[in-house]
Amino acid sequence: MPANHRSIDAMELRIHGMDCAEEVAALKRELIPLVGDEQRLRFDLVRGKLSIELDDSRPSDTELFAAIKRAGLSAELWQTQRSNDRQTPFWRRYHREWLTGLSGLMTVVGLSLQLASSTGTTLRLVAIGCYLLAIAAGFYLVIPKAFRAVLALRPDMNLLMSIAVLGAIFIGEWFEAATVACLFSFSLLLESWSIGRARRAIAALMEWSPPMAHLQTESGAPQDVSPQDVTIGATLLVRPGEKVPLDGTIVQGASSLDESPITGESVPVEKEVGDEVFAGTINGDGLLHIQTTKAADDTTLARIIKMVGEAQSKRAPSERWVERFAAVYTPAVMIAALVVFLLPPLLLGGQWIEWLYRALVLLVIACPCALVISTPVSVVAGLAAAARNGVLIKGGVFIELPARLRALAMDKTGTLTVGTPAVLEVVPLAGYHPDELLTIAGALEANSNHPIARAIVDELQQRDLPLTHAEALENVPGKGAFGKRNGRLYWLGSYRYLAERQLETPDIREQWEAKRGAGQTVVFIGDAERVCGFVMLADTIRAEARDVIRALHQAGLEHIVMLTGDHAETAAAIAAEAGVDEIKADLLPEDKVQAVEALVAAYEYVAMLGDGVNDAPAMARSSLGIAMGAAGSDAAIETADIALMADDLSKLPWLLQHSRRTLRVIRQNIAFALGVKTLFVLLTLVGYASLWAAIAADMGASLLVIFNGLRLLRR
Repeated sequence: MPANHRSIDAMELRIHGMDCAEEVAALKRELIPLVGDEQRLRFDLVRGKLSIELDDSRPSDTELFAAIKRAGLSAELWQTQRSNDRQTPFWRRYHREWLTGLSGLMTVVGLSLQLASSTGTTLRLVAIGCYLLAIAAGFYLVIPKAFRAVLALRPDMNLLMSIAVLGAIFIGEWFEAATVACLFSFSLLLESWSIGRARRAIAALMEWSPPMAHLQTESGAPQDVSPQDVTIGATLLVRPGEKVPLDGTIVQGASSLDESPITGESVPVEKEVGDEVFAGTINGDGLLHIQTTKAADDTTLARIIKMVGEAQSKRAPSERWVERFAAVYTPAVMIAALVVFLLPPLLLGGQWIEWLYRALVLLVIACPCALVISTPVSVVAGLAAAARNGVLIKGGVFIELPARLRALAMDKTGTLTVGTPAVLEVVPLAGYHPDELLTIAGALEANSNHPIARAIVDELQQRDLPLTHAEALENVPGKGAFGKRNGRLYWLGSYRYLAERQLETPDIREQWEAKRGAGQTVVFIGDAERVCGFVMLADTIRAEARDVIRALHQAGLEHIVMLTGDHAETAAAIAAEAGVDEIKADLLPEDKVQAVEALVAAYEYVAMLGDGVNDAPAMARSSLGIAMGAAGSDAAIETADIALMADDLSKLPWLLQHSRRTLRVIRQNIAFALGVKTLFVLLTLVGYASLWAAIAADMGASLLVIFNGLRLLRR
């Protein structure tokens, strides 16, 4: 741990154990008095990073580290690396899972021994030992926080749960105490898992950036260097099939680039001299020389990584109602019990032993076991039911949010659409038959892995046409290909390639512009003298998309927007077919984030549905991120709060209804638990409640809320 005072303007720290908003709040309480202003603290919850802005009156490093330790956390200086998880000790990475598992196992073993101990005391003592171990494992991370809450005079959920468990132990309800400890530990584990998934999303994003760049030296020979060491204005060599290491402009060469990591669009984009390229995109079959325009930490991909972290930290987990209630409930109950014990004997001459008993009954009935069990049981049942229906919900906080949604932003490619191009129509010219034209195109594309080539070959197979291979085949990077079939030269390519071959006519240009305006990709086929025809391709809309949009509106969503990096013409064609309310096209990842932020400002509760890396920042900035599971990128799935595992859009309306049902059950449980408490508090004050009745009522209420929560598992 550094001990010296260093003259720096900022300090970046990795905080071990910062997994939720509770730890952030604890750090703020300790650090704000030292740094003087909350604005000087920047928390990146996803990466476990804390940035502290320091001025001339800054505290020493020793004081900062001591404050972090008082918050119950540990810290070290931040070091940039690709994966912190690989260097984290095993126990630090998996201690929550092991402790929760041990707590659950010991609870089950203790219950089994207790049920078998009706005729002897030995097994009962062993059962109590198992319950104690279950409580210790479940509350290993909770007790220190509860102790700090007492010292700070800030009652929180940890203190509430500790009092609940201690109360259950005091009245001899060991199974109840162990159950509460296990369930609370499990709820904390779910919250920690959601942050862990977001951290892995950052690692997945970083993998898109290649570790080496081919820097062109003054001698002309390429030199392999780290992208971090490349200056703006340097020239890099990008070979076919390689990832572009930095943002830049093409100064030599032409190729098709797969920009799906950045824009999410399925069709590679043809690039030539003067066009911009992005870090993380994949070069096709051409050799490119690019001049860098941005440093490694300022590329579009780097900004995506940064936005995921910042957006996630802005959207801290919402406080649960029970947690806020605990801040008032816990001290109020303790004060009420003390008043019941002291005032009647002192003021009314009551019997001390009688009012001590009533105070004890009040503490027992006020033990919030049923209250705190009600929410996690309902949440776990809701999560299990959702998983069984093909919807992965990553934590209890996200199961309630769909019930509150008012607007939805949707990506186009891979979300509203299938995500891959398909042949829509084959238009022959110059006397060719459509099947003959498609066979020629298939021969030229048989050996290519380009998405358009695969679509043409797939169409050949669907029409049961033979797939042949062209002879003397040559690719023209970024434009097309040519080769011989049956001794005759044929070519295939874009309109630009057609124009270069000087085969452009007003009629062909008119047809091309009309098809392009409808959002379709046009591939021309010709021979040495003429254009033989063209093939139209497009990404097709999912069959269920229109019905899903209609169902979402009927379910109460006020506004549905399609966000896409594709051209406006293509977006308009898909939007008209799907029936969305609004479209926003030609968007980069940061534009999608701004669009989502505007929706959040207008509608408060907004979901973002997407599948690509470029959707991850917008998902993280929305109220609720939803990923198309099977087709989605790892980063989008990990960043999202909910994943549709079967890529079935029809699960969206079901999700809204399931969330509302779960929320109703949770509210029923809370109302019932509080109602029972209130009734027995009144009976206690008038002397009609006994200790055994209080125990029975508390246990009965706990069982009833558990059974009510488990109703969510029914189909």
